Amino acid sequence: MNDPAFTIALALAIGMIAQSAARHIKIPGIVILLAGGVLTGPDGLNIVRPETLGEALPIIVGFAVAIILFEGGMNLRFDRLKRQGRAIQSLISMGAVITAVGGTLSAKLFLGWDWSASILFGLLVIVTGPTVINPLLRRIKIRQSVATILEAEGILLDAIGAIIAVVALEVVISPSGFTFLASPFIILGRLFVGGLIGIIGGFFMAWLLGIRNLVPEGMENVFTLSLVFALFHISNVLSHESGIVAVTIAGMVVGNRKTMVTRELMEFKEQMTVMLIGMLFVLLAADVRIVDIQSLGLGGLYTVLVLVYIVRPLNIFLSTMKSDLKLKQKLLLAWIAPRGIVAAAVASYFAIELEKNGIDGTQLRAMIFLLIAITVLSAGLTGGWVAQRLGLKRKSENGWIILGANAVARALAKSLQTESEEVVLIDENPSLCRMSEKEGLKIIYGNGLEENILLRAAVDLRKGAIGLSENEEVNMLFAKKVKEVGKISRIYVGLKRDDEGITAEMVDEIGGRIPFARAMDLEKWSLWVRKEQVEAMTLIYNVDEEKIASDVFGKESTGLILPLIIHHQKSVAPVGHNTILKTDDIITCLIRKEKKVAFNDWLADSPFSI
Repeated sequence: MNDPAFTIALALAIGMIAQSAARHIKIPGIVILLAGGVLTGPDGLNIVRPETLGEALPIIVGFAVAIILFEGGMNLRFDRLKRQGRAIQSLISMGAVITAVGGTLSAKLFLGWDWSASILFGLLVIVTGPTVINPLLRRIKIRQSVATILEAEGILLDAIGAIIAVVALEVVISPSGFTFLASPFIILGRLFVGGLIGIIGGFFMAWLLGIRNLVPEGMENVFTLSLVFALFHISNVLSHESGIVAVTIAGMVVGNRKTMVTRELMEFKEQMTVMLIGMLFVLLAADVRIVDIQSLGLGGLYTVLVLVYIVRPLNIFLSTMKSDLKLKQKLLLAWIAPRGIVAAAVASYFAIELEKNGIDGTQLRAMIFLLIAITVLSAGLTGGWVAQRLGLKRKSENGWIILGANAVARALAKSLQTESEEVVLIDENPSLCRMSEKEGLKIIYGNGLEENILLRAAVDLRKGAIGLSENEEVNMLFAKKVKEVGKISRIYVGLKRDDEGITAEMVDEIGGRIPFARAMDLEKWSLWVRKEQVEAMTLIYNVDEEKIASDVFGKESTGLILPLIIHHQKSVAPVGHNTILKTDDIITCLIRKEKKVAFNDWLADSPFSI
C-alpha cells in the first residue's frame, strides 16, 4: 500500500476512532492515538505508511500545527492571563531556560550524545503541548487558577520553543553560516516578525469578520481557515519558522474580540483541532520505529525520569518564587507537564533535516516520542488523583446551566449570580449572546443539545440545568441531554402551557421541574423585561403551613408576578412548580409595574409579606 491518500484517510479514521474510544473509557486520547499509530505503522500492520507522503508530510504537519496553535491562542483570555501574569512570564522565560539546560545535561549524561544533539533535545523539551493539556484539563477538572497557567504555558512555549529549537537546528547543520553568537538575535528577530504579523493579521481578520454581510453566512469558518494558512506561510516566507508565532498571536487577538463570529470559530476550531490532532499523532507515531526507541536503552528512561521528577519541579519552584501561588498549586504544576504534537512534529522535522545533512536524527525523534508517551501517561492517569489529594479539583455541583439568553433567562442568571452562584448561558442567537456579555454574564455560543457544547459549559460539574428557550420541545430535549451527559438531577423545563404539547406530567416523569412555579409566556415576560416594565421584589413566606409553589403562585398571579429564586436557609435555587415553601423562605421575583394595584390585591390574600 504505497498510496499516500490511503495513508491519510486511514490516519484520519483511526485518529477519530481512537479519540472516541478514549472518551468512553476515560483515558487520555493521546495514549490510544500513539498505540494506534504504532500498531498500524510499519512495525505493526504496516497499513499506515507516512513515508509514502514524502515532502507532503512536513506541509501537512505545518498546516495542522497552524490550526492547532491558532485555536489554542483563541482560548487564551487576556483577563485570565492578567491574574497569573507573573507566574506565566517566569515559566516561559526562566522556566524554559531551566528545562532546556536540564534536558541538555540529561541527554549528555545518560545517553552519551554529543553536545549538538543534546542541546537540540534540551530545546525541544521546552514545549509542554496545549494539544495534550487542554483535553487533559477538561478530563481531570482542576481549579481554574492552575488550569490557566498550564494552558498559557503550553500555548506560548509551543510557539517560542519551536522557533528556538529550529534556530538551533540551523546552527547545527550550517557548515559555516550561523554561529551561536548570532543565534539570540535570529530568535528575537523571528519572534518580532511573527508577533508583528500576528497582531496585524489578527486585527485584520477580526475586522473583516466583524463587517456585517461581508463574508457570506456559513462561510466564516472556512474563510478564517484560509486566512490562517495564508498568515502562517506569509510569516514563514518573511522570516523562517516565524509562522507559529504569527498564528498563535492572531488567535489571541481574534479570540479576545467578543463577536458572534468568534464564538462560531471557537466551536469550529475545536472540531478541526480534534480531527487534526488525531491524524497527526497517528502519522507521526507510525513514523517512529520501535527498534529506535529500544536502542535508547535505560539511558532514555533515566533521561525522562530526570526531566519529569527533577527538572520540572525545579523549574516550577524557581519560576514561581515571587508569585502568589500556594505550595499545593506549585506541586500540581510540577506534576503535570505532558508533551504534545508540536514537540512530535518538530522532532520529525529535525529527523528529516538532519538526515538531509548526513546526520542521524532517528534517536532524537525516538527520545521525544518516549518522553511524550511517559509524560502523557503520568499526567493523564494520575493528574486527577493528585489534584484531588491536593484539594485542587474543581467542586462538583457548582452553579447552573441555562439554555437560552432571552431577557427572562438573563434576569434569572443575574439573580443567581447575586447569590454567588456561577451561571453559564447557552444560546445560538448572536445578538442575545452579545447582550449577555455586555451585562457581565458568561455565555457560550452554540447548540445546547450538542455534547461538546455542554462539556464546554462543564455540565458534569453543575448542580442543575434550566431550559428557557422559547421552544418547550427543545427545553425538554435539553433536559434529557443534560441528564444523559452530566448526570444532573435538578433540571427545569420551561413551558408555555402545561396541559398540551409538553405537559407537566411529562416533566414529572423525567424528574424535572417547571421554573417560575408554573407554565408562563416567556415571550411576553421577555418583552416586559426588555422594556423595563418590571421591577425586582423580595417576598417572605410568613406562615407555618408548608405549601407547594404551584398552589401559591396560581393562575390568578399570571401576568402579575414571576418568581425567580428561593432562599431556603443557606441554599438558593430557582423556584419550581413542586418547590415546597417553608416559613421564612425568601422569594426573589419580578412584578409588573403597571399591574401594581392588582399585585397588591394578590399579595394581601397571599401567605407572603414584603
